[in-house]
Amino acid sequence: MNNELHPLEIERKFLVASDNLPVNLTAYPQKRIHQGYIVANEEIGVRLRLKGELCYITVKSGQGITRSEREGLISRDTFDELWPTTNGQRVEKVRYELPGPNGLTFELDIYEGHLHGLITVEAEFDSIGDAERFQPPDWFGLDVTDDLRYTNSCLAKEGIPAR
Repeated sequence: MNNELHPLEIERKFLVASDNLPVNLTAYPQKRIHQGYIVANEEIGVRLRLKGELCYITVKSGQGITRSEREGLISRDTFDELWPTTNGQRVEKVRYELPGPNGLTFELDIYEGHLHGLITVEAEFDSIGDAERFQPPDWFGLDVTDDLRYTNSCLAKEGIPAR
């Protein structure tokens, strides 16, 4: 197994209105993502993800702007063997990667299936200070970084939150 470790993730997450999407999305890199949760609670999440042709297992802990994340590549056979354990806790989306200022990449997720209509965008930062100083572009909507209802694990189980 080829492992990639990312011990700390610092990111902010925002809602995006469908009428506020950047123009020409198809010009940006995109991947279809299927992810499901083996374990998902307030302390820890263990997810499987099929992103394009690559399969991952990820363990996340913590809440809000800073979380611990460990992710590793797994074989398609292992993914297929574990996937049934995620039944009822899945997310389908298309992720677009858009360039942001100062070398940032904005990950724009357009959800499908039971989350159809939900659009979010995330920006990942090198430091908490960078995240706090970040001024989102006009097309970003409400900051939901600290709203646990918008974590992918909660969305997978509960669906789109009522506002």
